[in-house]
Amino acid sequence: MLDLDTLDLDDIATALSDQTDYEHRWLIDPRTGEIVFWTSDTGVDGQNPVDLDDLDHLLLIDPLPPSVWYGDMADFAEQVSDPAAHRRLGRALSGRGAFRRFKDELYGEYPELVSVWHVFRDARAQGRAVEWLLEQELISEAAAEGYAEAHPDPAVP
Repeated sequence: MLDLDTLDLDDIATALSDQTDYEHRWLIDPRTGEIVFWTSDTGVDGQNPVDLDDLDHLLLIDPLPPSVWYGDMADFAEQVSDPAAHRRLGRALSGRGAFRRFKDELYGEYPELVSVWHVFRDARAQGRAVEWLLEQELISEAAAEGYAEAHPDPAVP
């Protein structure tokens, strides 16, 4: 088992949210917890191409579906106490392009909520990183439970 305190949850969260393409991937060394970035052109060392199949000692971190991250935006919008912001952020989430509309609405109309959103989003992402580590049996259930108790969702004004 890895020690949760030594792991870079931000990197794992980034890997879980990375929806860009499959020309690069994120991996973790289950022995050390080191996060490795692989590209099809430069491998893991930045210079020597290597097939993913040849990295059998590393565990692939597959990104979570966009619906997971959409849920964070919806939960955030639901918790905003300002009625106009609540309504407009909620409306931005309807239909195609919701991620862009939400961001445009938040940054353009409610800049005072941007830092609150970042804290909320990051806390959720780090919590998912811990859940992923537990699912992969890289950390203990006690460690995951302790993290969840110590890191509840931040309050949204």
